[in-house]
Amino acid sequence: MAPGGPGYRRMSLALFLAGVSTFALLYSTQALLPLISGDFGVTASEASWTVAAATGGLALFVIPMSALSERYGRRTVMTASLAVAVTVALLVPFASSLTALVVLRAVQGAALAGVPASATAYLAEEVRPTALITAIGLFVAGNSVGGMSGRVITGWVAQEWGWRVALGALGLVAVGCAVAFRLLLPAPAHFTRGSLRPRVLVRTVRDHLANPLLRRLYAIGALFMTVFGGVYTVIGYRLTEAPFSLPQGVVGSIFLVYLVGTVSASAAGRLVGRLGRRGALYLGGGTTAVGLLLSLADSLPLVLLGLVLITAGFFAGHAVASSAVSKTAAHGRAQASALYQSAYYIGSSVGSTAGAVAFHAGGWAGTVGVGLLAVAGVVGITVLGTLAAARAGTAARTA
Repeated sequence: MAPGGPGYRRMSLALFLAGVSTFALLYSTQALLPLISGDFGVTASEASWTVAAATGGLALFVIPMSALSERYGRRTVMTASLAVAVTVALLVPFASSLTALVVLRAVQGAALAGVPASATAYLAEEVRPTALITAIGLFVAGNSVGGMSGRVITGWVAQEWGWRVALGALGLVAVGCAVAFRLLLPAPAHFTRGSLRPRVLVRTVRDHLANPLLRRLYAIGALFMTVFGGVYTVIGYRLTEAPFSLPQGVVGSIFLVYLVGTVSASAAGRLVGRLGRRGALYLGGGTTAVGLLLSLADSLPLVLLGLVLITAGFFAGHAVASSAVSKTAAHGRAQASALYQSAYYIGSSVGSTAGAVAFHAGGWAGTVGVGLLAVAGVVGITVLGTLAAARAGTAARTA
């Protein structure tokens, strides 16, 4: 499928809406954590499980969902996943306890696993290779819009009517996105039905994990998401406390900085064209680190600038790494993408929990410390990739 055609535009819009719905639902409680803590009388680290359970459920089920997509088709699995997830979204506001809320969120995350498990594989099969990075960048851009809109909507609605009504409103928005997705997404033209045999799945996963480049990309995705998960799980607590003491609606609006992620993810293809994949990853990691350091200031403009840089660096790095996975995998693309998504959302769960625990122990500086360690890991792994590429080039020239 070539860029510019009506099929490409319909596909791009459909997957953009799938990304919006997925990220809006997956992180729907994140901006509301201070309110949830107050309602249930729990700490920040306890409330953070409403985020970690959803991302953990997704991480656990993304590989099985990828296997189902190999058998039953990408579009079928994405449609079923969104249908279950939005149904659960309409039940979440009625959770009677933190435990019930965490369980529902875990189920919701498991259901959503079918979208990232299938979307990049669908794109890799249906889009010309020269346009793949751009197409995946648009899907990732949908993630950023979903993350932003979900938090902004819930922030302002919660300020007036509470967190339960806010989650209900977001659930209705997600229903609309899911219906539009199914109506817009073209039927696949290049899908080849695969096998559900466990032996075949295990062999495919083993082959991907044996690839050093894929292993590095999986680790990079996990570490980038550790930063992002930790920062955005805790930022609401920081901004509602002194010296900022911002109201819930304003805190929700802070997530408008996700628009920066939309731009940086969409620009990932151009970045790779100019800097190469590793150069783009260095830039993403460096931008994220500068943002973390700026966010330490007790100045709201500097904190906002820090969030802008963190968001831009994260989404650029994620788009580059995820598209590289799809291009690297010669077979079993759904499983290759699923392994990346599994690592990515494990990083989110770890970041959400570790960031909240660090905040409880050492304030915002503790959360920033966790983020900087993760960025150092991204840079270190990218250096290893650069050295490996240099050795491979030397060996090829002397062979």
